[in-house]
Amino acid sequence: MAERAPEGWDGVEQRLWEAYRQGEILDLRTGEADTDDPFGDALWGPERTVRAEVLAHLLLAGPKPAPGRVASLRLSGVLVTGPLTLAGATIDRYVELQGCRFEQKILISEAAASTLRFVSCLIPRLEASRLSTTGDLHLARCRVPEGIRLTDSKIGTDLLLNQTVVGGDRYARAISADGITVNQDFEAERLETNGELSIRTARIGGRLSLRGAQLRAVPQKNRVCLNAVRVNVGHTLYLTGSADGGWADSRGYYGSGYGRVPAPDGPITPFRAWGQVRLSDSRFDSACLISGEFHLEGDDELSLRRIQTPELRFSCKSRPTGKVSLSRARVGNLVDDPQAWPLGRHLGLTGFVYENLRPIKPFTIQQRIAWLEGSSVDFQPESYEQLAAALRRDGADDDAREVLYAKQRRRRRTLPLPARVWGAVQDATVGYGYRPGRAGLWLLLAWVLGSIWFATHPLEPLKADERPHWSPVLYTLNQLLPIVDLNQGGWNPGGLTQWISAGLVVIGWLLASTVVAGATRMLQRG
Repeated sequence: MAERAPEGWDGVEQRLWEAYRQGEILDLRTGEADTDDPFGDALWGPERTVRAEVLAHLLLAGPKPAPGRVASLRLSGVLVTGPLTLAGATIDRYVELQGCRFEQKILISEAAASTLRFVSCLIPRLEASRLSTTGDLHLARCRVPEGIRLTDSKIGTDLLLNQTVVGGDRYARAISADGITVNQDFEAERLETNGELSIRTARIGGRLSLRGAQLRAVPQKNRVCLNAVRVNVGHTLYLTGSADGGWADSRGYYGSGYGRVPAPDGPITPFRAWGQVRLSDSRFDSACLISGEFHLEGDDELSLRRIQTPELRFSCKSRPTGKVSLSRARVGNLVDDPQAWPLGRHLGLTGFVYENLRPIKPFTIQQRIAWLEGSSVDFQPESYEQLAAALRRDGADDDAREVLYAKQRRRRRTLPLPARVWGAVQDATVGYGYRPGRAGLWLLLAWVLGSIWFATHPLEPLKADERPHWSPVLYTLNQLLPIVDLNQGGWNPGGLTQWISAGLVVIGWLLASTVVAGATRMLQRG
């Protein structure tokens, strides 16, 4: 292979040839911030220009490295003209471009590479479907106005899109990465998109981090801003805020963690989504953390349907403006804030299963019942049973009974009129069996009223030749407690008094059994 650059290469391209052999950076920056800004308006002339075909030549048929060197393509502050076409190529050299401009799109579909780093670069469009890398793919701090395509790609280690700004294609898709596999972390912190971010059926071995991301749908074409259906994440999903201090004066590719350590009470840029967010049927092996802002209009929805995760943390600072659906989701710990959930029957809880409740802030049982009854569908008894079971596991038996009582009251509204009337009687008298104290008060009132009646209407003895001592108080109590014999059976009620006596027996059976059941539960807890 020739040791000199091919004929027809200009001076800048010949310098790049030698820098490639030496494994050094070709840095064409001037040192002036305005002039070197790849996203600015400053013109870059021939002294900073390299043809895309030169880069392709070096990567596909480049010279041997200089003795004791490792060949690599490393550029800073360079304008690349023409389309960079590497579809189907095998790239075994390290590639790193910082602060560069591309006039036309980069095409690396179905290519195989080690590590590719594009940092703070202006790239009109990146076509990289079915790309396979053994190392990282970095696109940090880039601007890609016409979108990124990474469908079915396989990234050997990390995929980084931190602080990148991406526009949409003609279908309003900013990032199309359906079926992508990332063996370690997928970081897109402070990512800004104007179009859909789609990672359907993705498999991510580590974290999926969208801290501080700003995702905007294009409602006229596509109302979805994040489509992460059937995603498998080996660690944690972050739809949370990003501390501003972690990005200031950072010189690393990643931003967070490379600058100053942010103050714990410092300003935070929240995750924001304008449009539908779909996480349905996804699995997060460690946790799913959601504390962003969700601006949902019309039928837009934050869909968490059928997700599975050991912990769901839902702690939005402002309530989502549309529907949040957790139908058929299964989580271990539900960590939430009463002020985080939407209002106005914009909550879907059908079949939502959770093991434990771990609220961040005080979440009273009445608030929790209102959370249930704020569901977007009609009465669902299984939702009340699920909540009561979770409370019992935490030892909150009284709260569990409160939930089951609310269930009966809510059920009554769905019944025909006669059943509603009978339900109202049960509610007023015994609280559907969950208010034994109320039954005791009614029992006491019946005792008082019965005693007054019998005090003014004494009974005749059952046997004329026997006249036991008459006690209206004990006689009334004997009728109310029919399983207890207070030796008051020698009297013969008749007429209206007989009906009153029978009524006291019926009332006693209904109310006394409720009181005894309540007392038994208290003794068992003791």
